[in-house]
Amino acid sequence: MVNFLSAVIDFLDEKKSNFEIEKTLDNPRLYINRELSWIRFNARILEEARDEWHPLLERVKFIAICGSNLDEFFMTRIARLIKKINRNSEEKSIDGMTSMEQVEATRREILPLIEKHTNCWKNEILPSLNNQEVIIKGFQDLPDKSKDSLREFFKSTFLPKICPAEESFDTSSIENLRVCLSVTGFKNNKYHTIEIPYAEFGRLIKIPQSTYRQISNTENAFVFVEDLAANCLDLVFPEEKNLAAYPFRLTRNGEIDILMDESSDFINSVKKGLSNRKTGFPTRIEFDKRTPQAIRDAIAEKFRLPAYFLYEFDGPLGLVDLWQLHKLNRPDLKDKSFLPSVQPLLAPEKSLFTTIAKRDVVLYHPYDGFEVIINLLEEAASDRSVERIYITMYRMDAKSPVINALIEAAKNGKKVTAIVELKAKFDEENNIQLVSRLRQAGINTVYNFPNFKVHAKLCLICRKEKQGFVRYCHIGSGNYNSVTAKIYGDIGYLTANPEVGLELEELFNILINGLQEKEFKHLLVAPKTLKTEILKRIDREIADHKKTGKGYLAFKLNNLEDKDIIKALYRASMAGVKIDLNVRALCCLRPGIEGVSDNISVISIVGRFLEHARMYYFQNAQESELLIGSSDMMFRNLNERVEVLFSVPDPGIRGAILENMLKIHLKDNVKARRLLPDGTYQRVTPKKDETSINSQFWLIQNRGIWHEYSESPKMQL
Repeated sequence: MVNFLSAVIDFLDEKKSNFEIEKTLDNPRLYINRELSWIRFNARILEEARDEWHPLLERVKFIAICGSNLDEFFMTRIARLIKKINRNSEEKSIDGMTSMEQVEATRREILPLIEKHTNCWKNEILPSLNNQEVIIKGFQDLPDKSKDSLREFFKSTFLPKICPAEESFDTSSIENLRVCLSVTGFKNNKYHTIEIPYAEFGRLIKIPQSTYRQISNTENAFVFVEDLAANCLDLVFPEEKNLAAYPFRLTRNGEIDILMDESSDFINSVKKGLSNRKTGFPTRIEFDKRTPQAIRDAIAEKFRLPAYFLYEFDGPLGLVDLWQLHKLNRPDLKDKSFLPSVQPLLAPEKSLFTTIAKRDVVLYHPYDGFEVIINLLEEAASDRSVERIYITMYRMDAKSPVINALIEAAKNGKKVTAIVELKAKFDEENNIQLVSRLRQAGINTVYNFPNFKVHAKLCLICRKEKQGFVRYCHIGSGNYNSVTAKIYGDIGYLTANPEVGLELEELFNILINGLQEKEFKHLLVAPKTLKTEILKRIDREIADHKKTGKGYLAFKLNNLEDKDIIKALYRASMAGVKIDLNVRALCCLRPGIEGVSDNISVISIVGRFLEHARMYYFQNAQESELLIGSSDMMFRNLNERVEVLFSVPDPGIRGAILENMLKIHLKDNVKARRLLPDGTYQRVTPKKDETSINSQFWLIQNRGIWHEYSESPKMQL
């Protein structure tokens, strides 16, 4: 398999000039299409739904995540391809495909994926749920008492809100990702469309236990709402008989266009963009397999969608809605909880300022408790010596203890500044409301960034002490979100290093006041310097390897797509540098190509927690360097966002991160999949006499071990 591109690169040899090498590295066949790579990531998620190692409701979670990701793919990626097709764009992807070729290629991969998705639900998850007294029944299979009770419920709750639309209905009225019914059998031979307003109750309607007891004593028995509605058509259309209903689901463009002029308020511009999202152009229609072809054709024509944007399912549409089941009170069917590590010096009864002033601290969530960050902000809110607090906000939880602490700080006279990213995809409305709440609390709220997103995860607390101002910094990869901190793997760093503090305060001032960007010693900031600095470090590793033969790179990130970064990694591999990459989702680098990337290994880990940390290790003959922070290696991160990577200054902590975090992930042989040269993935399995390592399980079992580092740990793999 490693030689399948040999015809493309046979003419490579050590004597080629840099020009020839660069020309070769522009060959599209050396790269994996980003859209196809993203779809294959969702195939790995689906594999987790099929893995009986996970508790049953966690498997349901993976089913829902796979559905959610596919929805987002059509709302964003397919929407962008449609726009390019409509404007006759000649732009090609990194692997040389036109937009239309990518639409066709993604469809070829999506069709078998959704078949597996449906089969997993129908043949594996659903029977297992029934065995565990979580029952989902067809309406017609219910006892008469249950049917009567559910019909009464439909009559009192749904029926008053249903407004059937005839064939000539306004297509803009059909909501994005809402399961609708196409109803046929009318005397006038027309069809009607019913939108079911189920947001308040969810897709799964509970069967009253008292009516179902003769079959089961479970409290958790459900019917799908569209199944209920299809069996209540006589209530919706009392004058009609012999009606039939077929579910369909529309996906719309989810990208928002924000148009600014000098007189515009940015919040109002975002609001206008959001209102347009509700009527965004169609990008996909999903049909029930039973739907007659005539109905499919009529609906597709109504929305002007060609056949290659139509998909059929032999089961329920919109499996993302199965998140509802994960909320059930069945701890026996979920992952066992654990208490995160809290280092004694970071315990609530200690002053965190005293601790951080003495030593830097690395936190790896969820294995370390996010309560440390909450406690730090709460201490800052009440500490008389704290004068200023700065923080970035991207995705915040609804009942955020972080926000509560900041509001308390403002009440206590602290100058609090929050940089809120209004354009955080699908969180725009939440963040608009957040801006209003923060303003009302007297917090200086900065949000006017029309040309880029502030994705960096930064917090700075300025405290007046005897020796002057001390700046306490937190730099990380994760949002200041107490909910996702329990389910995302994220790294954060606490320091009172004076140089880092001054740089971070200067960066906040640049963002707040719109000042000219600059270069820093400790912070790599996009879009100004980050990409250039990463490329410099890769080149440095190549040079070191030529001298010492010990060059080594190890990166952990979410996505790898930027062509210049990939080419630099190819050059490093060609120079003999060993490279280990842990790329969770999409990866456009093609490993294992003889003479180009045969020194590069790529794995992806999908497990209980969403791998979200970014770590970049450069062995560097002089002194190893490790960067952590918010940025992936994608064009958007490096050129269209404010991102920050931070060079870890403490050698002991660098060693602890390498040995007890990064190295453990790279050794995973249970939940890791290896990327092959043809772009597919193969599960990594333990070799003979090799210990099995599930990196996330290991980190739970050994949580906090990175706080026990020595002063001079070994720094090489």
